[in-house]
Amino acid sequence: MPDEHQPAIPLAIEQVVARLSELEVVLGVVARPVISVVSAKLTVARAARDRGDLPTAFAEIGHAMDALTALGDRLDPAEATLMRALADRFRAALGRGDTGSARAAAATMLERSGARERKPG
Repeated sequence: MPDEHQPAIPLAIEQVVARLSELEVVLGVVARPVISVVSAKLTVARAARDRGDLPTAFAEIGHAMDALTALGDRLDPAEATLMRALADRFRAALGRGDTGSARAAAATMLERSGARERKPG
């Protein structure tokens, strides 16, 4: 059961961290160092969120997205361009407190990545 006092972040950090290993399976060993960086950034974001420091949490999520986009640049530049635009849309929506748009951008990013959102329960 999620803590009621925790601020909502459109995409559960815990879910993303738990599924990072799937990226390595799909993308191969080239993704391993990036996944390590992304995991570390999201761990910092989770800690910031838990202490109520949303600006730091959002910044670290953005840095994690940037690392994934850089990996995409090496693997599929056209797809990386789209993912960068979605990441920018996600970041802008969070910045203005528009969780609906942030959720939509995150859902599109998940869909484009081939991942499927898992509902708890």
